[in-house]
Amino acid sequence: MIKFVGLLFIMLKHLNGFIRLFFLCFALSCKDASKNNNPQQQAIDSIIIPDSTGADFSTIKERVEEIRQALSAPIPVIRLQNLNPQQNQAQELALLHPEFQKNLKDPDSGQPLRNEIFNVYQARPQEIPAGRNASEIFKVELYNFALNLTTTAMVDIGKKEVFSVQTLPESQPDIPVHLKDLAVQIAINHPEVIRALGYQPGETEALMANTKTALNRTKCERSMHLCVAPTFTKGDKALWCIVDLTDHRVVGIRWTNTGTEQPVRNISEKRLKFDKVMECYCKQINSLEKFGWKLNYVITTSDGLRISEVYFNNVLVLNNAKVVDWHVSYSNTEGFGYSDAVGCPEFSQAAVVAISDPRVSEISDGGQIIGFALEQNFSSEQWPLPCNYNYLQRFEFYKDGRFRCAAASLGRGCGNNGTYRPVMRFSFAGQENTFSEWNGQQWLPWDKEQWKLQSPQAPFTKEGYLYKVSGKDQKGFLIEPGRGQFGDGGRGDFPYLYLTRLHPDREEGEKDLVTIGPCCNIDYQQGPEKFIDAQPESTSNAGLVLWYVCQMKNDDTPGNQYCWSERYLENGSYKTRVYPCLAGPMFTPIK
Repeated sequence: MIKFVGLLFIMLKHLNGFIRLFFLCFALSCKDASKNNNPQQQAIDSIIIPDSTGADFSTIKERVEEIRQALSAPIPVIRLQNLNPQQNQAQELALLHPEFQKNLKDPDSGQPLRNEIFNVYQARPQEIPAGRNASEIFKVELYNFALNLTTTAMVDIGKKEVFSVQTLPESQPDIPVHLKDLAVQIAINHPEVIRALGYQPGETEALMANTKTALNRTKCERSMHLCVAPTFTKGDKALWCIVDLTDHRVVGIRWTNTGTEQPVRNISEKRLKFDKVMECYCKQINSLEKFGWKLNYVITTSDGLRISEVYFNNVLVLNNAKVVDWHVSYSNTEGFGYSDAVGCPEFSQAAVVAISDPRVSEISDGGQIIGFALEQNFSSEQWPLPCNYNYLQRFEFYKDGRFRCAAASLGRGCGNNGTYRPVMRFSFAGQENTFSEWNGQQWLPWDKEQWKLQSPQAPFTKEGYLYKVSGKDQKGFLIEPGRGQFGDGGRGDFPYLYLTRLHPDREEGEKDLVTIGPCCNIDYQQGPEKFIDAQPESTSNAGLVLWYVCQMKNDDTPGNQYCWSERYLENGSYKTRVYPCLAGPMFTPIK
């Protein structure tokens, strides 16, 4: 009894240490849904790393010294290196502009904030104002680490002037190559990564190293820090190493299950052919006329395939439409995944880029041609290997005036428990529009900017409509969300909707946008909410923008695959079978 009391006293005395030890052991032994049988991997299925790679790590020391030098400079900005003369001229002109310098220092203390030029590239056709020489217009993107803010300057190097400066809070441009390389170095040298894999990986083994990510319970949560996730595959698992590039440290590692099969392919046979895509579809706007429809299209830097100036029977119906971001979340509790920007194969550090020409095909029903589709694929170079992505963007146009914007993941991604959220944007023609929702008995207008998650019990009209957008003349479109009724394998959109007032002069999406939202929020905070003012503006009789964020959950269950891909044998060689998850609304003219 005395021994027992003594032991109890010791346990109580050190209770705090026991509790900490218990939770540490618990964190180190949690299993993920994949039920990994590898003890070494099992021990770190989910772990938050409390320490960095080490201040004495040479790569980090060099980076910190670069930051210190920039902060002591007259213009406290880390400049982008290895630019050509035109890019360098654009960078320097931007840095001299007062509006571009607005957020370089703390307004109260005057101390410099950490700012860095991420990208300098020739502007895309849709970004160039009429009357300016396209070859002389450059876009300069500045990221403020302290404020998590992007500043963009449009520079005319011929006239030696900055003609536009825009800021976008809580946003991050695509990261430059040197920061991707820094993240890879931090990841492959981190002891937890080496211990998890059982060896030290090489630089070329890191996948998705330039794609932005998040991780709950760290400063990466909700993307308040600039974070990326170099990912390493081993067997049927993927190890995510989440690197905080603001603090130069690993904040967490996580295993996901990539599926029991891994496609086999000869990568050299599928090298991406970028030159034609760049010259024909990124550097110039293309036109398309068919079945009464007339429109322009271009592959953007980071907003996928963009259609614009869309006419039906000579009536303008859309200013433009596109898919701004792809948000991919692999956990509803731990909050980690990727924010994918898709676009041109050059002038963007996005890992998911245009791999082929846009395609135009006819749509048939019962042997009759009823419309046409414009499609574009964006793919990681090593797809369909695990931790590589392939997205499909599809615009459908029908002879009766209907149109649809759809998007799909073709798998396989970095896990079999992913939720894909493409952020679609529709800018409607006209300045006197009203957006309305059917309540089961009548159409109720949305009289101010707002967001809404479509209810599972939504009272659709008997034709399947739930929303409409119309002008003063009552002409416009009825909106039919996807519920699996389009015969393309889709299982429903389950969308978040955001209605905002159109502001062509603001950085709100009429031109290319940087990544506007974090990857992994499971609520309404997908990015478009930042364009709803603190005092929401009126949306009655106004120019309107509809943001439509679908939600598709992938599945690798045999016979029920969705947002997935797998290998199969045909004539003795491996081929890839895909299970798309097409989602997106149909717009039908009001009659």
